[in-house]
Amino acid sequence: MVPIWKQQTRPGSGPVIWDYHVVLLHVSSGGQSFIYDLDTVLPFPCLFDTYVEDAFKSDDDIHPQFRRKFRVIRADSYLKNFASDRSHMKDSSGNWREPPPPYPCIETGDSKMNLNDFISMDPEVGWGAVYTLSEFVHRFGSKNY
Repeated sequence: MVPIWKQQTRPGSGPVIWDYHVVLLHVSSGGQSFIYDLDTVLPFPCLFDTYVEDAFKSDDDIHPQFRRKFRVIRADSYLKNFASDRSHMKDSSGNWREPPPPYPCIETGDSKMNLNDFISMDPEVGWGAVYTLSEFVHRFGSKNY
């Protein structure tokens, strides 16, 4: 679970606690990175450094076992490998918690459901690389925090 501030579902100064949250990180050739977050009240796209400062804030006040981690996956790998049958959107009785999107489920030739491999923060599982907040900022940010 991850706290993120400046989200549409939580106006004001408090964070939203997401089970997981997906954003697009665009690393431009000019050296500046941008975050595209469909749920933010920050600019869209938002400069990486601004987004980190306002939405992720700091891990200093977060108990060490709850500090944020980030799985960064190249877009081509994500599009080739991600699959979800939307079962995570149903309650224990099999009813939708919220109406599902109108488009078909995403699947690959190898999988109908591998969401857990994408949201796992175990670097030995899934695709891409896993970063702590400080590693993420150091790798993609333009200033030191």
